[in-house]
Amino acid sequence: MNDTVLAVVCALGAALCIAVGTVVRQRSASAVPDDAVGRLGPITALVREPLWWFGTVVGVGGYALQAAALGLGSLLLVQPLLVTSLLFALPLGARFSGRAVGAKDWAWASILTAAIAVLVVVGDPRPGVERAETRHWIIVLCIGLPFVAACVVASRTGSRSRRALLLGLAGGALFGVAAVLTKAVVHLAGRGIVPLMTSVELYALIGVAVVAISLQQSAFQVGALQASLPATTVMEPMVASLLGFVVLGEYLDADPEVTALLVAALVLVLVAAVALARSAGASEDVDSAHPAPNPERH
Repeated sequence: MNDTVLAVVCALGAALCIAVGTVVRQRSASAVPDDAVGRLGPITALVREPLWWFGTVVGVGGYALQAAALGLGSLLLVQPLLVTSLLFALPLGARFSGRAVGAKDWAWASILTAAIAVLVVVGDPRPGVERAETRHWIIVLCIGLPFVAACVVASRTGSRSRRALLLGLAGGALFGVAAVLTKAVVHLAGRGIVPLMTSVELYALIGVAVVAISLQQSAFQVGALQASLPATTVMEPMVASLLGFVVLGEYLDADPEVTALLVAALVLVLVAAVALARSAGASEDVDSAHPAPNPERH
């Protein structure tokens, strides 16, 4: 099994774990009342919930598989494959909420699968360098920090859907940055403990991951998954792939004749991802608004 095939297998495994972890953690976070949210967000209440810890452990397993995939393949290969987490999250969320997946959702799922296959097979993603240069990170900071800060500040007011959307955008963007940092950390780990522990990327990854997870949980706690899930699902691969192309020098090794096909496939991935995420989010939102009756209550 060559590195590309193994990277695809790890990425699909990561997508499955991400789907399970996301559904479980969202259901836990949406049950946290607003008055129980601490200064660090809903995390302060969630750490006492066993179900949330289960979702977190599964999510960590997904991240480990993602890191393994990034160590074997490019961001342009791995990140689009992670969007398939929606294919797992949709039936899983429907199962938990006691609803069936509709024909329209299966159609979007088929479109998403076909479009990702075109990007991976026809596009033939090629790796670039393993670590971004310092000047590139300075540019990323100058653009990224104001964007994330603006989303967080704006999320303090407005409707719950608007707040969830903004927090989802901020968290998704940071997860995209974390993917680039993860690739560098995996590369440094292969060179030994000293290069890893003395690198800036390791500590930057820890900081970015903590903030991204906190923002994601805050978006989940707002409860409007229909708004936050599409934002996070689309922003992460978009930011990671863009950074892979711009700062790491990754590219698609395809003939110019198929450029239009690849652009169409990319558009279909984004549209199908948003449609599936909104459908999964709508199912979860309805389930949260109309919980099943508790037989212990009379």
